[in-house]
Amino acid sequence: MKYRADPSLIRGSIAPLVTPFTADGALDTATLRRLVRWQLAAGSHGISLGGSTGEPSAQTLAERAEAIRVVADELDDRAPFLPGTGSAKLEETLELTGVARDAGADAVLVITPYYARPTQDALFSWYSTVAREYPDLPVVIYNVPSRTAVDIDPQTVARLFRAHENIVGIKETTRDFEHFSRVMEAAGPELLVWSGIELLCLPVLTLGGAGFVSALANIAPAAVAEMYEAYQQGDLGRARELHYAVQPLVDLLFVETNPAPAKWLMHRRGLLGSDLVRPPLLPLSESGRTAVSALAQSRFDLLTDPALGESA
Repeated sequence: MKYRADPSLIRGSIAPLVTPFTADGALDTATLRRLVRWQLAAGSHGISLGGSTGEPSAQTLAERAEAIRVVADELDDRAPFLPGTGSAKLEETLELTGVARDAGADAVLVITPYYARPTQDALFSWYSTVAREYPDLPVVIYNVPSRTAVDIDPQTVARLFRAHENIVGIKETTRDFEHFSRVMEAAGPELLVWSGIELLCLPVLTLGGAGFVSALANIAPAAVAEMYEAYQQGDLGRARELHYAVQPLVDLLFVETNPAPAKWLMHRRGLLGSDLVRPPLLPLSESGRTAVSALAQSRFDLLTDPALGESA
């Protein structure tokens, strides 16, 4: 929790972990710990958990709480921890946010409440409630309209940012790049903005973004982290080179519904003991495996980290 007092330090590639399950469907905490260590060794600048890549809606509240505690313990303040604590229910959101606070999270990622399609005033009330309940815990809004069926308006983000000192940023998972710009203009440069869209990770830095929470970090963490570092060091050529180089791997992630392709590849690489995804998702189909294999082979160099001895 050492970054809690200054969330502006939560920058770079924040890896949103998949949730590993055993072959019989249980939460695999030993593998979860191993993934944290692997991400840090690969250069990721922080860890997230419980976003859409982590299948939170397919887990019980107890499982999500256990995963948060396990990751916090394994990280042990070696890097920022930004777990997802949002739910469609306010009571669950508040409960998980309390778990994250007590576990030592540096900030929490709270998704817009899905399915209900609340108004902008309702979203303001929702986030205000979370912020007031935990005034000493930084809160990051998580906007992912393709999954929640609601899009938080830039003016609502700005209103929340002005109203609550502990609402510090937003993870924007929208392909509308204009939306990023309007959010940052409305709230001002102090708002921390992370991209959740893989091919907007580099572009958002040019607008003043803090970094990205990209599912790509599950399969190519070193490349994603290096892209951020190259940009920060002024090596725009290398940053652009990596931006274009990872495109086949981004396509790989979405051959079928995320995180099934990533889990299959990670299992094949020995990073996961099982590629199980929980219903309503299905494991990668035969045709999906063929497509993922071809895309992985096309950028095999980015799926190999000599320091870790991992290969596709």
